[in-house]
Amino acid sequence: MACVLEAPLRMSVLSEVTASSRHYVDRLFDLDPQKVLQGVIDMKNAVIGNNKQKANLIVLGAVPRLLYLLQQETSSTELRTECAVVLGSLAMGTENNVKSLLDCHIIPALLQGLLSPDLKFIEACLRCLRTIFISPVTPEDLLYTDATVISHLMALLSRSRYTQEYICQIFSHCCKGPDHQTILFNHGAVQNIAHLLVSTSYKVRMQALKCFSVLAFENPQVSMTLVNVSVDGELLPQIFVKMLQRDKPIEMQLTSAKCLTSMCRAGAIRTDDSCIVLKLDHDLKHAHELRQAAFKLYASLGANDEDIRKKIIETENMMDRIVNGLSESSIKVRLAAVRCLHSLSRSVQQLRTSFQDHAVWKPLMKVLQNAPNEILVVASSTLCNLLLEFSPSKEPILESGAIELLCSLTQSENLALRVNGIWALMNMAFQAEQKIKSDILRGLSTEQLFQLLSDSDVNVLMKTLGLLRNLLSTRPHIDHIMSTHGKQIMQAVTLILEGEHNIEVKEQTLCILANIADGTTAKELIMTNDDILQKIKYYMSHSNAKLQLAAMFCISNLVWNEEEGSQERQDKLRDMGIVDILHKLSQSSDPNLCDKAKTALQQYLA
Repeated sequence: MACVLEAPLRMSVLSEVTASSRHYVDRLFDLDPQKVLQGVIDMKNAVIGNNKQKANLIVLGAVPRLLYLLQQETSSTELRTECAVVLGSLAMGTENNVKSLLDCHIIPALLQGLLSPDLKFIEACLRCLRTIFISPVTPEDLLYTDATVISHLMALLSRSRYTQEYICQIFSHCCKGPDHQTILFNHGAVQNIAHLLVSTSYKVRMQALKCFSVLAFENPQVSMTLVNVSVDGELLPQIFVKMLQRDKPIEMQLTSAKCLTSMCRAGAIRTDDSCIVLKLDHDLKHAHELRQAAFKLYASLGANDEDIRKKIIETENMMDRIVNGLSESSIKVRLAAVRCLHSLSRSVQQLRTSFQDHAVWKPLMKVLQNAPNEILVVASSTLCNLLLEFSPSKEPILESGAIELLCSLTQSENLALRVNGIWALMNMAFQAEQKIKSDILRGLSTEQLFQLLSDSDVNVLMKTLGLLRNLLSTRPHIDHIMSTHGKQIMQAVTLILEGEHNIEVKEQTLCILANIADGTTAKELIMTNDDILQKIKYYMSHSNAKLQLAAMFCISNLVWNEEEGSQERQDKLRDMGIVDILHKLSQSSDPNLCDKAKTALQQYLA
């Protein structure tokens, strides 16, 4: 069997082919079957986790010989199995490896191997097929070229948990569109795979679930069939709902949500249909589970799709149901309702309309007063969205005492709550009135602000810097805040610029300095602080353009000649060597730096 390579061999590749690699291939041609078997086993051990060795063996022609041995009836079952294992290992390398295997027609050879009576050999062939089919370079249609293949794979599902796992994984990766769905459906995929959802093996359950998610996707025929299929006396929708429970892995929750979503979209089930509740035996616990599943499902559906968010909110009484869910007795239902609300709050349009119409902020604030941390985290994330500048809920939230609540969250030991607390305050401070800004600073206290600025988590630090930047905007506000908190803020800025922080943190800190430099009286806190001026000078010549640009904003604001005292500031900065750096930066290849430097120099010439 000839192996067609897509590109000529590069000399650099050939030079890496070691003598030992050639030795592995040479042993495959030994006349002694036992030595051939040992050679394949040694090759298997050599290629595990070694992509260079895999590439070497492929270049040296190991694949055609391994496929020949795999297909020879005179080869022992052990040898054929070991060949399949090595080929599977080669397929786990790079995409080029998979292409080479496909060029050698590996798929027909492995499919032929599935006709063997030996289970271990079948499992090795399936494992290799699975690895090849999940590669993005493998055309899915290769699975469907022979009509008998699908039937045989369905028959093999009963052989072992490994055949179940690999076959389901192959199906889920090779089911791309209605044609593939129809072929699998007509070959009894639903009936053959359904019972695997209750397998004792998590991997089998998960792969079976993935099969159903791709089979039902935008396919009403499959969705309608799934509704009436039962396993051990339980309907599939009930099984999917159980898989949505919080104690299940995230992967399982999301995939079962996809299955239910497809069934909802196809009209096979309605998550608010009372008949579903009846199917769950009218039991209160199940009713709770159903509501929890419905909220989770809507949260999943609306997470990244504005059109679906709109449809969910426009569903009759939906917002009322979600709001009512916030006060449910079941913590799980409350959490799911908050998650749903959080998902929907990503919509700018809905924040402006439905969220205001239903005064969602009121029950949300109530939830935030007394709830377990897991609910507080999601509820506070939602509040962050409700405090964005275009949200009509922002004002009533402020009036309801949110500042005190959010300041208390910043003191939490829970990292997510600290992040959300400071994030919400940052959103609140954006384009806010001076009174609100003063209330935030008073509520936080200087001590807590320093605590947050020295937090070990970079997210907390970045959001705190973002808050400071929003507080220090518009000149009257900048001057007022710096007149009362200037010393502490300058101290914090100095500590951060001297500390071991990433580029983004230092850039944000320099932007705060630029805002301070834009104040009328506040800029004197920079001009009288030689340490800070030297730091700005240092960052003007930094290797990172972002930091240079941020430092340039500081200088531009300080030298602007239309403002009182500009001549004295310009003279001092000239004496420090700033003008020399500006001339150098005006020749920069970075257009932003170049423009900013030229603009600053013009202030000296005016």
